[in-house]
Amino acid sequence: MMSTESIDPELQEIDRWPLDKAVATILDGQARAVAAAARVSDAIASAASKAAARLGASGRIAYAGAGTSGRIGVQDGVELTPTFGWPEDRLAFFLAGGPEAMMRAVEGAEDDEPAGRAAVAETGLGQSDVLIGIAASGRTPFTLGVVREARARGVLTIAVANNPGSPLLDAGEHAILLDTGAEAIAGSTRLGAGTAQKAALNALSTAIMLELGLVYRGLMVNMRISNAKLERRAVAMIEKVAGVTQARARRNLALAEGDIRLAVLLALGHEADAAARALTSGEPFDALVERLRD
Repeated sequence: MMSTESIDPELQEIDRWPLDKAVATILDGQARAVAAAARVSDAIASAASKAAARLGASGRIAYAGAGTSGRIGVQDGVELTPTFGWPEDRLAFFLAGGPEAMMRAVEGAEDDEPAGRAAVAETGLGQSDVLIGIAASGRTPFTLGVVREARARGVLTIAVANNPGSPLLDAGEHAILLDTGAEAIAGSTRLGAGTAQKAALNALSTAIMLELGLVYRGLMVNMRISNAKLERRAVAMIEKVAGVTQARARRNLALAEGDIRLAVLLALGHEADAAARALTSGEPFDALVERLRD
């Protein structure tokens, strides 16, 4: 039996416990799930390094999964654009059952391995792309189909699963095992397995963005500004990085049309055209900033 489907004998009476005890036990399981992700931090870091090198200037990040795992993949991916300015056209999602499966279970979708293979072919993933396949069981046919087809096409594949020795971990080029064991409610992988997956994906995608230079001194210097709160945050970042007044930071942000990194270079004295070229030159942003400060 898969560990995520097993029954913990100590929890068989959880439905009869006082609620405070049940909640405390569930939360303890959540903490252990995060610890399971922490135990494989080296594997996550290795996968992130390889992924960043593969993506370059045009590669796509893709996520594949079914049910909870698929939804967690979508949740991670869609945050990359507002947080790091990752282009939407460099994201792809393979969710068993399609977009409607975000809101409800689509009967039989996760059992269709050929559909997973066909989806990869239709999307045209290739050697510059990275695919993250996620399945608590590690044997979901749809996800296996996506990962196997993607790897056959030269895509860098990362497999995330919660059961040791599962086929998905063998199918992916980089395997991340989140050994979370039995759930508080047997088989409910939205609990421990899902939490470990989210923690691992948080670390993986953030590490990729760090490696690609989209963070500077712990600041989201490539974020998308979509509301007043984020505009205030952007102005504060420009003030801090460039060492200028709030008024000047606001002016430069306006001149840069909301591009925080460009605004920083303008605030440091770069001409607009030269600053724009510098950001596409391949020189790391931190090196640009330090050079202009000297």
